[in-house]
Amino acid sequence: MDGTVFIPLMVIIPIICAILVNLIHGAQKTTKILAAIGAICLPLVPILATYGNHFFGGYQPLINGGLNVTLPQAAQSIISGSVLELFHPAITYTFGPGQQMILFILGIVAMCAVFISIAETKKTSGVYLYLLFMLSAALMAFVLTDDIFNLYVFFEIAALVQVGLILVSRVKGNYVTGLKYMLLGEVGGSFMLLGIGLLLGLTGNVNISDIVLMIHSGAVDPTNPVVLFAAGMLLYGWLYATGLPPFNAIKSEIYSKGLPSGAMILQSFSVIGCITIGLVIIRIFGYLPSVQMVILAVSVLAMILGISMAMVQDDYKRIIAYLAVGELGYIGVGLGLATPYSITAGLFQAVNELVVTSFLFIGFGLVLYKTKTSKISKLGGLLEHMPVAALLIVLAGFTMAGVPPFNVFQSKYMLCQAAMAAGIPELAIIMIILSIVTFLAFLKITYAVFLRPKPDDLEISSAKVPKTTMAVMVLFLIICLVIGLCPGLVTSKLSVMALSALIL
Repeated sequence: MDGTVFIPLMVIIPIICAILVNLIHGAQKTTKILAAIGAICLPLVPILATYGNHFFGGYQPLINGGLNVTLPQAAQSIISGSVLELFHPAITYTFGPGQQMILFILGIVAMCAVFISIAETKKTSGVYLYLLFMLSAALMAFVLTDDIFNLYVFFEIAALVQVGLILVSRVKGNYVTGLKYMLLGEVGGSFMLLGIGLLLGLTGNVNISDIVLMIHSGAVDPTNPVVLFAAGMLLYGWLYATGLPPFNAIKSEIYSKGLPSGAMILQSFSVIGCITIGLVIIRIFGYLPSVQMVILAVSVLAMILGISMAMVQDDYKRIIAYLAVGELGYIGVGLGLATPYSITAGLFQAVNELVVTSFLFIGFGLVLYKTKTSKISKLGGLLEHMPVAALLIVLAGFTMAGVPPFNVFQSKYMLCQAAMAAGIPELAIIMIILSIVTFLAFLKITYAVFLRPKPDDLEISSAKVPKTTMAVMVLFLIICLVIGLCPGLVTSKLSVMALSALIL
């Protein structure tokens, strides 16, 4: 059997699971079994799939024999040898080594989010599982699609699902946060659609590879002001999707209002959006130095604001949220330098952040589970009550800060090397300093939550820490160690994706 049939299944399976768990949510046992099976499929299908392209409807480019049987002989003679032979007449999903690695790690994160949701709730919510699976499907499509309008469709689906995850969390202030994010989304999504419409009008295509071909072959004037305006619109949509400045405050608020399992998927949207939309911008507009400069400037600003805002927070959920947004800046630096090595490093940082930020969200979710508060000033003495979980949380924090031998050290080291190779040593110094500050921030949180004396008014639940959550944390720790000790397992695959982003 041709393994490329699994490519569309990466999106179709979570969509089907989302619909079914929502329809049969009244049958608790059946819902849990179906959700568990669907969750296991998320990381499994990318492993089973064969590298290649999937053309929806079977309409391949004409040079590959697509549509030849239906085209008149005269038309074929005119098209033969022209650029039209290369165009993609159908929505195309591209699956290579880089996509496989990203989707596998994303699948593990989504699978763990579903398992935690099932394990930590007495009555499984079909609506909540529906939202988790739908957002997973949208993110899978983000990584696979080579069609910019298809990307926008799933972008809008993901934006709406994010609001849904906030509304069902029942956290204080969630409705206000959801409304603000939805209103901003209307602006961000509209700007992105406008940029796509302008590119369609100029090139006659929505396939990303075809748009790149039209601009870089000279069929469209690359200095056309409309092209430049389209670049600005897509950059704005990229900033909204990722939560980079000026959207860093609302994005961190979104993270803090979600349940731990929901926050794992919410931050995955930012990470996947950062690399997928960012790569589209680099592929289409990479010839514009101003685009690279904007990406670099915003990314550095995000790193600085992320750690600065995190240091003044008294709520550990907001601290993690701001740090997560700041870590996106490292990914942006890799994309903005726009070399094969830097993009590989940026993608590597994205893969690592998918795991590490999820690790932190569920770890500190256990603190909330035991104390019912997220205020650092009200916490203390938890080491005695949850020693193993405390150790795992501390290790997760050190991992995000880039402490060896964990995975984030490897990706940040690569990014520093890329900055030095690009002749910007100041950028490498900034990244090193901010990593040290992040390490100090986690030392502060560790002391405040686990080591200082327990406040007299703090009530700590006697309930045992959920075994499923502990197992997920151990799994994430193992992944961080394996990737940290053997980075070539990941970078060898991501380098193929990085190189293809810079080739017509």
